[in-house]
Amino acid sequence: MKVCVFGAGMMGAGIAQVFLTAGHDVVLADVQQPFVDSGELRIYKGLDFLLERGKIDADFRKDCQRRLVTTIDKDLAADADFVMEVIVERMDIKKSLLKELDKICPDKTIFASNTSAMSITEMAAAIPHRATKFVGCHFFNPAPVMKLVEVVRAIQTSDETFNFAFDLMKSVGKTPIKVEEGPGFVVNRMLIPMMNEAISIYADGLASAHDIDRAMQLGAGMKSGPLHTADLVGHDVNLAIMETIHNETGDPRYRPHPLLRKMVRAGWLGIKTGKGFFEYDRNGKEVLPDSEKEAAGKKK
Repeated sequence: MKVCVFGAGMMGAGIAQVFLTAGHDVVLADVQQPFVDSGELRIYKGLDFLLERGKIDADFRKDCQRRLVTTIDKDLAADADFVMEVIVERMDIKKSLLKELDKICPDKTIFASNTSAMSITEMAAAIPHRATKFVGCHFFNPAPVMKLVEVVRAIQTSDETFNFAFDLMKSVGKTPIKVEEGPGFVVNRMLIPMMNEAISIYADGLASAHDIDRAMQLGAGMKSGPLHTADLVGHDVNLAIMETIHNETGDPRYRPHPLLRKMVRAGWLGIKTGKGFFEYDRNGKEVLPDSEKEAAGKKK
């Protein structure tokens, strides 16, 4: 099967890697060549990681590289079976891309969105004659590692399309769940208020970022604390999700904390920029302050 992934950022590259390692032909596209090149490099690093750990062999890595095409040319989606948009969380830009792809792709092509919270129904309405073949497939970061995919049904999505997407997610090694469209779907509906409250606690000076996360890891059994998770997702994405759910529901739990807005304005987006609530090196590994190094040493 031929899959086209539009958006070569961290999530797009990760999703492209998932389809590659499941044996599919993949086109990874974006609007600028540097974005495409960065996404391609991410995929190669991901494949090298699997190779080093014996998850794949050298021949399979070469085969994945052969099946990957990177481009800024949307026309390469013309014979795709499955197209996923993994672009910026702005409805106007998503609709514009979908309309362009609708003109390029044959009627058989199924479209999907990786949006974290936006309306699948509204996107489907932008391409009315293909609306029944539109579905949400929300992966989680990092896509090659995280097992869950929320498969989200728009009001227009046909049973055939939904079942195809659900089975496809299982076939690439993911665990899909069935979701009827609603603001934030399932995970973010629950996760976002917790992140927002953790930001509020930090802003109020009640505890350090490390201690807030440590409290939730050791006291609530979380594998990763809420602030590190927020850094991983990216604060531009977190802000977009909060604004979407807040606008849809009016629920004050989803009103973004002012500190989050300030961090996004500063470009402190988390792991992808090297700075969020924590600092990270170029490989995305947290750079521990001296006090935390001492604590980590005592744990060992």
